[in-house]
Amino acid sequence: MNVFFIHLAFLFLWGPAAKENIAPEPEFKIISFEEFEVLTAADSDKLRIYNFWATWCAPCIREMPHFEAASAQDPDLELVFISMDDGRRPERVTSFIKRKEIQSPVYLLDDVDFNSWIDKVDQSWTGAIPATLFILPDGERIFHEGELEADELQKLIDQFKP
Repeated sequence: MNVFFIHLAFLFLWGPAAKENIAPEPEFKIISFEEFEVLTAADSDKLRIYNFWATWCAPCIREMPHFEAASAQDPDLELVFISMDDGRRPERVTSFIKRKEIQSPVYLLDDVDFNSWIDKVDQSWTGAIPATLFILPDGERIFHEGELEADELQKLIDQFKP
């Protein structure tokens, strides 16, 4: 019986300490395109960056650390990764973001009819990824299709920030 209480005390003493050492998980949501539109229509005094990517896209994966680093260094940025993976398999995205230790919010865009909404993000978007939507504090939208190197991304951020 004493052994039981010793184990119980051990759990109470060490349980909270173990939790503190675990990094918080990033925000993950499955959203519709309509929810994405609401998200991008909201007012903000920060530069907002929406990066479209997928777990199977090598250029997307290469550029993700650049976005994460820029966001970590600048509190005036709002970064959200928008996954275009299959919405029927969200565990692929959640395991990917855990494995890659992604800290920024990740939303899985669960709308497989890409052709119905791609031009609503930007008229020039062919649908290729990676792609990035910058929304300036004044509401102006600037779109970039293609992979961004760290220096290119920083140049755009510096150019677009108020």
